[in-house]
Amino acid sequence: MLRRLRSLPLSLVALTLALAAPASAAPPLHRLVGSVVMSAVATAPKPSFLAHVRDGDMGGVIFVGHSWSSSAQLAAVSGELKTAACAGGSPLLVAVDQEGGPTRRLPWAEPAASARVLGGTSAAHVETEARAAAAALRRAGVDIDFAPVADTQLSARSFLGDRTFSSDPTVVGRLVAAFVRGLQAGHVAATAKHFPGLGAATESTDDHSLSVYRVRLDPFRSAIAAGVQLVMISNASYPNLDPSDRPAVFSYPIATQLLRGKLGFDGVVVTDALDAPTPAAATHAPARAITAGADLLLYTSAAAARRGYESLLADAQAVPLLRQHIAAAAARIQALKDWLGASC
Repeated sequence: MLRRLRSLPLSLVALTLALAAPASAAPPLHRLVGSVVMSAVATAPKPSFLAHVRDGDMGGVIFVGHSWSSSAQLAAVSGELKTAACAGGSPLLVAVDQEGGPTRRLPWAEPAASARVLGGTSAAHVETEARAAAAALRRAGVDIDFAPVADTQLSARSFLGDRTFSSDPTVVGRLVAAFVRGLQAGHVAATAKHFPGLGAATESTDDHSLSVYRVRLDPFRSAIAAGVQLVMISNASYPNLDPSDRPAVFSYPIATQLLRGKLGFDGVVVTDALDAPTPAAATHAPARAITAGADLLLYTSAAAARRGYESLLADAQAVPLLRQHIAAAAARIQALKDWLGASC
């Protein structure tokens, strides 16, 4: 296991900070654990939620629900959350799902067109749309967009529908790279999802336990070559890539050996929703995801995030090697914050 940890493609500086910092410089364990948890906000946060933010029980939040009616409203809430986090001494990451078309949390922000509609246009147009999205998100205090979808539609019955650019992986790769460039030129971190691919799935992993047998990795390679800051890992299992049939989010062969090793990704690996049925049913799910190679644990409800935080903290208190994995994940998340210029 130690050999696996040392093989993670962190920079020497990040590895030194994460694993060899003097005890006096190390954050308290509860804050280290909190830094890898992303909770959810559906309405204006309650004082109890803000207290958890100040205490360092989460490193980020995702805006969910449909109550975000304007940029000014979202900016006010983002500012309140980030102020609370800085009162505790650490900047907060703020994220949203803004793919385009009907799959966008913020109806007042680009792109208005779906990925499938954008798939019939040019890379230059997609990049322009992503730049406009980044401008709107930055005005609202959002740091991360969980987009673009890098899955290739491999079935006419794919549950992703118009969320994919194309059934041609070459087209998907070209437009995914353009979307990444546009978002990140506007200083919003892009996320290629759902690794290693959900284009052949006919049901959503948010609702079902799935095994996927066909994937196309080239669009993810294109996203990585374009400098994508995050990759979201799927909750489906992939027997052809990991014969254990464990979900990708818990799979060391997929999350570390394939994504980090073979594809060379050295940014932040974020889970798909850990409160979806399949991962939520697993014991020690947060620890298993971190050990497999995930960095940022995503939850779509505050209650589920709190349970995940408490589970990971208890496991980290008992298992020294897990603390090393968490420290490595925290170092990658800090590198993302540095790229974003997030500071207090």
